[in-house]
Amino acid sequence: MFYSFIRVVVRVLLFIVNGNAHYEHKERLPEGNYILVGPHRTWFDPIYYALAGSPKKFSFMAKIELFKNPVLRWILKHANAFAVDRDHPGPSAIKTPVRLLKKKRFILNHVSIWTRHSQDLKGGVAVIAKLAKVPIVPTVYQGPLTFKQLFTRKKNYRLFRRTLLRRPQTQA
Repeated sequence: MFYSFIRVVVRVLLFIVNGNAHYEHKERLPEGNYILVGPHRTWFDPIYYALAGSPKKFSFMAKIELFKNPVLRWILKHANAFAVDRDHPGPSAIKTPVRLLKKKRFILNHVSIWTRHSQDLKGGVAVIAKLAKVPIVPTVYQGPLTFKQLFTRKKNYRLFRRTLLRRPQTQA
């Protein structure tokens, strides 16, 4: 309930602040569950990813440090986010997203393949996709990179620019 409500509120706020977002190749998205991956360059690009996948719901993988603030923790938990300790990931960093992807209520999952300040590719997304038997949908956010630039209302951002889809092979 909160997720659907806050998605509408955020969509209206972003429209007022930055104008209407444009998404390319949205029709190529799979029907069922999948993992949407993309570079994490700003603190707000996951919001645009979630809006692009609408009306489907995301489940976000977020660093554990974000859950230390009680207000932010409440928002993240109600926005279907789960904490991952990046220094000591443990088995739950793989098991939790696999479990969520297998559930019907979490139709969509966003896993960032890079941290905001690193270009090192993270390999966990391939393991998660293989175990959950879901395709990986690569995407990119091309828009304002700072909070100040959000207010310029430039129409230069697109998601799903290079969408490569492969259906997972089913085991016989």
